[in-house]
Amino acid sequence: MRRPLACALLLLALTPALSPAAQAACAVEDAGLEPAIAEKKELQEAKNAQIVRDLRTLRDAAIVLESYGFPKECKELVAILKELTAKPETTIKRSGDTDEEKAEEIQESREPKAGPKDPRAR
Repeated sequence: MRRPLACALLLLALTPALSPAAQAACAVEDAGLEPAIAEKKELQEAKNAQIVRDLRTLRDAAIVLESYGFPKECKELVAILKELTAKPETTIKRSGDTDEEKAEEIQESREPKAGPKDPRAR
């Protein structure tokens, strides 16, 4: 009985889908976003608040991709995030649109909207 159990455990340990390396296929925390925000004064300036929100949104999107089983896409997004945080000056220049009104519109569009009323509910 011990031998089949040991073999089963060995097979589980060797199965790529269950190994710790596969489970950590997309290490979002390795992007180092929060430490980069804390270290780089450009990202702490009020005028760049939208860029910081965008970077955090990208990080959150990577987490969602990973949770839905898209490790390749998650890794790609983490690589982009690393690139954007590595050189904040370049990121600020690339982000030509930091319009706060547009940011508010985007935020409002994220809020769920009520569907049409059911005429049978009367």
